[in-house]
Amino acid sequence: MSRSVAVVTGAAGDIGRAIAQRLADSHDLVALVDIDGQALAKTQATLGSEARYVTITCDVTSEESLVQMAEQVAAEGEAKTLINNAGAARAVCLHDTDAAIWRQDLSLNLEAAFLAFRALEEPLKRNAGSVINIASVNGMAVFGHPAYSAAKAGLIHFTRLLAVEYGKYGIRANAVAPGTVRTQAWEERAKVNPQVFEEAKRWYALRRIATAQDVANAVFFLSSDQAAAITGTCLPVDCGLTAGQAELARTFSQSEHY
Repeated sequence: MSRSVAVVTGAAGDIGRAIAQRLADSHDLVALVDIDGQALAKTQATLGSEARYVTITCDVTSEESLVQMAEQVAAEGEAKTLINNAGAARAVCLHDTDAAIWRQDLSLNLEAAFLAFRALEEPLKRNAGSVINIASVNGMAVFGHPAYSAAKAGLIHFTRLLAVEYGKYGIRANAVAPGTVRTQAWEERAKVNPQVFEEAKRWYALRRIATAQDVANAVFFLSSDQAAAITGTCLPVDCGLTAGQAELARTFSQSEHY
């Protein structure tokens, strides 16, 4: 039998690395996919066992590059799980968003997921695979970064499109929507405002922000047999951000219990 492979895009980042490490428990091999080859090598070294991971340098916005990625995966085994994790945000407001930024953010955060699925569609169909798109709470409400947010909203709907049309092949498609996660991108913001995490916590019901491991655990569950009847969903991993804000509830209700 062919080895089962989990493909993780954006694997050189903090969330991608955590997801890859978690999925190594349920797959024969994890394909670490990223545009940054040097960062991939560091990620693989951090993860340890070379027998469990293979690195593939790939531009997920390029259809040709993704086809080559799929060929490399096929040389190692059969893709069973696809994690569309690659993403980035540029302009923080519409005023600062030009046409180039808009197109770049949609290309990386939405179109790339479609192209990656297309590249791996056949093995996913053969293996009744699982597709998990890493969306964001930005795709559910307005928190800045408009082009990124519009793309993530589209990614959530793309998840439903996959679930409905490809369910007949046994393919399950779900999304995970993280809130604030302490990654390198957020560390850069913390250099500008060292209190950014403390300021953010007040808006979260659990009074904390999620970790990369929290996101990885959600992905592991959705990819597992325990979620065999779950498809077309978007699971927020946001410590309660999208459930509501206690401060606002206190203002509206005038109750000290919030």
